[in-house]
Amino acid sequence: MPRLRLSFDLRRPDFVTAGSAELAATMLDICEWADQLGFDMTYFGEHHAAEDHYLPSPLIASAAAAGRTSRMRFRPILLTPLYHPIRLAEDIAVADLLSGGRMSPVFAAGYRQQEFDMFQVGLGERRRRLIEAVEVCKQAWTGEPFDFRGTTVTVTPRPAQQPRPPIIMGGAAEAPSRRAAHLGDGFDPAEPRSWDHYRDECLKLGSDPGPWVPRGPTFLYVTHDPDAAWAEVGPNLLHAANTYARWIADSAQGKSEWYPPIASVDELRAGGAYEIVTPERCVAIGRELGPEGHLILRPLFGGTEPKKAWASLQLFESEVLPHLEVPDPAPVTI
Repeated sequence: MPRLRLSFDLRRPDFVTAGSAELAATMLDICEWADQLGFDMTYFGEHHAAEDHYLPSPLIASAAAAGRTSRMRFRPILLTPLYHPIRLAEDIAVADLLSGGRMSPVFAAGYRQQEFDMFQVGLGERRRRLIEAVEVCKQAWTGEPFDFRGTTVTVTPRPAQQPRPPIIMGGAAEAPSRRAAHLGDGFDPAEPRSWDHYRDECLKLGSDPGPWVPRGPTFLYVTHDPDAAWAEVGPNLLHAANTYARWIADSAQGKSEWYPPIASVDELRAGGAYEIVTPERCVAIGRELGPEGHLILRPLFGGTEPKKAWASLQLFESEVLPHLEVPDPAPVTI
């Protein structure tokens, strides 16, 4: 049966009654719960200057969650060009030590002009700064002196994982997907079709990462009454979907077929990417994904109230999980 994963961004739109502190505490409780049940990885997103309080510090969130867990790995998605590369290498190394070697960060380029302006970084610099950060981290984590912009530096301490934590590249367009084959140890694309470009480039370099691993719905919520749950949770999902659509439309990428603007909760429901289902249907989704698939739960997505998130998770535990053979957590790169 599929690998089970979590994803968090700690959004809190204005209509949500739970505060940021409650959502953060709930996130850590959920990570502890999931670790005990065999979930193998948790993602943390990163965005800045977001009106809905989107998580800006995924590495800190990862380290906090590591303190509440013992087995699952963590995948903070880092807007790499916004970091000083030496500080990034240090912070990842410390997070890896604190987690006992359970970090596999995603190095992403970012795309929102507002975020780059906030950090006084030119959007046109992102490719160069991303490549530099990858190269610096690889050298820094050896513990040996190296040249950084004309100065000899040494980064300590070394991370727990040896020779270093895996560097997973992010991306969506063809160019960064192919570049990922040269820079990183793995690829975690924003869009499934990007995997084909990545794999093609890997094959040219003499390695085969295999076919795209199927993933579950963008959002999955378990309930005995889907109609009622759509009425309760639907506005949160619509907010998250349209925020992504607006950000991408305002960026150099323009509109994306994966994140189109959605007019209503009914339209979102009809699209099929967001699923609120019965336990029986959730079991079927898990079986359809197969043993290599990833079933990613986003229990607080769009600022879903903690009580509602827990209702779905507890139903997942009691009426879905017993029917799925979950693989043992193991080191993974994708």
